Amino acid sequence: MSSAVKGARRTLLGLVWIFVILFALLSTGVMTGAKNASIKPGLALDLAGGQLIILEAKTTDGSEITQTDMNQAVAIIRKRVDASGTSEAEITTQGARNITVALPGKPDEATLELVRKSAQLQFRPVLAQAQSGVTTVVPTTNPTPAATGDTVSPTVLPATPPSAGAVIAPAPSASASGIDTGSPVREMANVKSAASAPAAVATPAPSAGPSATPSPAPTTTTPATTPTDPSDLAWITPEVQAAFNALDCTTDQSRAGGDVGDPKAAFVTCDSVNPVKYILGPVEMDGTDVASAASGPHTTQAGTTDGTYEVRLSLSGGGSSKFADTTARLFKLNQAGASPRDQFAMVLDGVVISAPGVRNGAITGGTAQISGTFTQLEAQTLANQLKFGALPLTLDVQSEQTIAATKGASDLRGGVLAGVIGLILVVIYTLFQYRALASVTIGSLIVAAGLTYVVIALLSWGIGYRLSLAGVAGLIVSIGITADSFIVYFERVKDELREGRSLVAAVEHGWRRARRTILAADAVNFLAALVLYILAVGSVRGFAFTLGLVTLVDLLVVFMFTHPMLGLLARTKFFGDGHRFSGLDPRQLGRDAIYKGRGRVAVPDGSGQPTMTLAERKAQKARTAVDTADKE
Repeated sequence: MSSAVKGARRTLLGLVWIFVILFALLSTGVMTGAKNASIKPGLALDLAGGQLIILEAKTTDGSEITQTDMNQAVAIIRKRVDASGTSEAEITTQGARNITVALPGKPDEATLELVRKSAQLQFRPVLAQAQSGVTTVVPTTNPTPAATGDTVSPTVLPATPPSAGAVIAPAPSASASGIDTGSPVREMANVKSAASAPAAVATPAPSAGPSATPSPAPTTTTPATTPTDPSDLAWITPEVQAAFNALDCTTDQSRAGGDVGDPKAAFVTCDSVNPVKYILGPVEMDGTDVASAASGPHTTQAGTTDGTYEVRLSLSGGGSSKFADTTARLFKLNQAGASPRDQFAMVLDGVVISAPGVRNGAITGGTAQISGTFTQLEAQTLANQLKFGALPLTLDVQSEQTIAATKGASDLRGGVLAGVIGLILVVIYTLFQYRALASVTIGSLIVAAGLTYVVIALLSWGIGYRLSLAGVAGLIVSIGITADSFIVYFERVKDELREGRSLVAAVEHGWRRARRTILAADAVNFLAALVLYILAVGSVRGFAFTLGLVTLVDLLVVFMFTHPMLGLLARTKFFGDGHRFSGLDPRQLGRDAIYKGRGRVAVPDGSGQPTMTLAERKAQKARTAVDTADKE
């Protein structure tokens, strides 16, 4: 057995194993009853219907709601829905105050509750902080807790600077247990004079970077005492400690938020970006205490910018006094070396979005500047989050109803019927054009269809993907993509045969020439799908997704089925001898002879069957020429 035959069989066996593994994974999910696991792919809103919730945005203080506020609310709801495992949801604004949320299929009650909740902004003191997966030892005494490691935490400067020309130089950031906390905090410029200095300056790490935590140690709990203030470690009960130890902040779902906790008790939560977990004290301020928030370039004492950005926070009258009292207490903890209890966590929708620490005194005056290693986008995002929570914006459910499929089963049947008709036409064409060679075409289409189906079913289970009518259109287009690939290959093989090569040689030479064309064509298709998916919105993205998926499947099928299968068929007598029904017979290709090996070439007679070798034909011509000369 030649190495080419062995290689072709190994490739086909590898394809079989891919099928077995994919179907085994899907079958395991279905038999174990895993969520969203089904032998049928999930259908999107236009094909399966779903649940429609209309929310009305309101403010308790009568302030105006802007489009930016509405967009921020939509972003938070989308984040909640995505974290619940529901995809293809349609979340849009309607008018100036309404938000419509359309969830496909039959969403569970937990998902519906996530949509119904209003986002809330809370300010809580930090009691403990650690990288997720590391147990933090909570001390049994209040004054100086065991060090949990300093993060590059925000630095809050008082309204009255300590002295003219003083330099605030926080320690550079460190990597905690392998977690990169970002670029080191730059040394702060000289503090501005009291006359020109802002009321406060806060310098946070990027999105509350993780703290450097000690090696895991046995967990201890605080004694059962009554807390004296929100930063008292007595808030950490054995139940809170157990919840903190068990919390895993490495998943997107854990950092999605939704549960805002009891405002009068300790709260365990995650950072919104980094795998960092916190134990927070009770709520000391909320969104009603924030008057406004804005972002802009950070200005140094010399009046120049340093390339970073800051968030300017303005507090209401009641919020100003609360903030002054809180920062005074946190500054005392900072002086006692009680990090991270000198930090003040800003919690939006149940997750920490920033946790600045007080370093130089109480903040009075009702304004503060949060600066540090922010990029422009990070500063703008934090400002929007604070402003959004500061409205305060509440979302009231106006209506909730089950909606029918906008396209329905009839349109789905129409789309499937169109695909079947297209498939039949392709098969008819290939039978007419390639005869028995069409079996490779039909086999390629079947393999491509099977792979696409199982991949979509697995995506429905794994990431909650749902197939829309636009996605069905993308699958129908895949028929043409697959047909185009094998037509290019077959025509290259025919060209090689016309040049006098044997079928085995023509298959290999034709593959090397066709492979480049197929890769180039599929690369263009995939690039178009990728750009369309990134730039488009709505159902067009569903079309782009399936178009990109079937393009990748086409490459797999051509390389692992079409080419090795044709290589094996070329070594059979039926195809190798150029049978007239094989699709590779001499008369169809316009060739006068068939290479028979060992220098022997046969030519067809009127019936198309080879009767004489080339040498025999030449000898016959020579005898005919001699006879003609003799007659003359």
